[in-house]
Amino acid sequence: MTEKKHKILIVDDEKNILWVLQKGLEKKNYLVHTAASAEQALEQLTSHKYLMMFSDIFMEKINGLELLEQTRKLDPDLKVVMMTAQDSMNNTIEAMRLGAYDYITKPFDFDEVFRLIDQAKTAQSISVPHNQNQETDSQDASSAIIGKSKRMQTIFKTIGQSASSDLSVLITGESGTGKEMVASTLHQYSHRKEEPFICINCAAISRELLESELFGHERGAFTGAIETKMGKFQQADGGTLFLDEIGDMELPLQAKILRVLQNNDFYRVGGKNPIAVNVRVIAATNQNLLDMMDLKQFREDLYHRLNVIQIDMPPLRERLEDVPLLANHFIRLYAHKLSRGKVYLSPDVERILSGYHWSGNIRELENVIKRGLMLALSGPILPEHLPPHLQEKTDDDEQWDDRLDQLIKDFLHNNQEEGELYEALSHKMEKHLFEILLDKYSGKQVATAKALGINRNTLKRKIDAMNISPKKHKPNTP
Repeated sequence: MTEKKHKILIVDDEKNILWVLQKGLEKKNYLVHTAASAEQALEQLTSHKYLMMFSDIFMEKINGLELLEQTRKLDPDLKVVMMTAQDSMNNTIEAMRLGAYDYITKPFDFDEVFRLIDQAKTAQSISVPHNQNQETDSQDASSAIIGKSKRMQTIFKTIGQSASSDLSVLITGESGTGKEMVASTLHQYSHRKEEPFICINCAAISRELLESELFGHERGAFTGAIETKMGKFQQADGGTLFLDEIGDMELPLQAKILRVLQNNDFYRVGGKNPIAVNVRVIAATNQNLLDMMDLKQFREDLYHRLNVIQIDMPPLRERLEDVPLLANHFIRLYAHKLSRGKVYLSPDVERILSGYHWSGNIRELENVIKRGLMLALSGPILPEHLPPHLQEKTDDDEQWDDRLDQLIKDFLHNNQEEGELYEALSHKMEKHLFEILLDKYSGKQVATAKALGINRNTLKRKIDAMNISPKKHKPNTP
């Protein structure tokens, strides 16, 4: 009996994209239909049942996101993958919020396309709740979360999938990685966006005052309480409360936070009557709460209440490809505020910034750009406009050594298996080296082996052992 062919719909106003995808998928025995516009796609969706649809975002008349919305109404089970040449956080979040199965950027990797289709054969469709009347102020929500790295793209997808729910979120990561901006974005893309977004830093307020700040107090509750005060929970009613650095909160207060999450009410300090509240809680920490639980410094029940959805923000040193994007964002943001002319990064400065380890993460980069704008006035930001510790890193060899040192330290921190470190690190570096050179030489093994100074048989043996496919590195190869 012949296996039934799975039907795939491809929607794009670029004929070459339609042709490449169609030919590549037909080689894998899929039945492929194409549409050059959203209107054509909607016609086909009314008469055919598809396993998956790949749709471009930027099309005339009806764009891909509008098509996605209409498709979800026609066929909620259809897996829709959005495609675009523009790597935009706004598009990723909005697509996932509207219920897209996934999101890929052009030029796409056919292995990724096939992986998504294979998943669609067995996985149930993602059903992301959303408010169809919601309008998204993408500029406000997106202005500070920027990145094209895979880690950030994954975070954008998580934000899009979870923004519309009321589930608690725990955001983890080092100081300065953008945890508050993620919380703000979750709020801006939620049905609560017209309601308050209230932030409180639990580490910045003394433990004596923190309870009053969170829950408010009644008049006469303590010395100095001369009038009744509304707390952050009540201020955030209907909206979102962001508890930053929750790991610094004392255990007795943790118990009271747990009560709010369980019962949706609280007592003011000195109060006798519970106050009902409807709040989504997003918490963040730069500490390891699991370790704190082992030390009895953080409540396990509160951890599980908060950690329904977890978003782990990577340090900037683990996504250095995003540094130029962030730097240019801060230039645009502050050049006008500081009354500067046209300012841009010089090639030397971009190279220096992209090679630095950024222990202070995005916050440190932001301050470096502010300094550069103050000193450059207009024109390029030059190495002499950088802080002294960055000016000293202009030598290529010195930058390479510093960056390699930091990468090895990060690797050792995450791999504690003694006796296998040399083999594990060598394997990891060798694999990256082979893939980079195969990319450079378009998958040609002879040229790659020559550049490495080894023979082709040795290269073939090594890449086979590492499951590296030279075909993957050939241009425009389905």
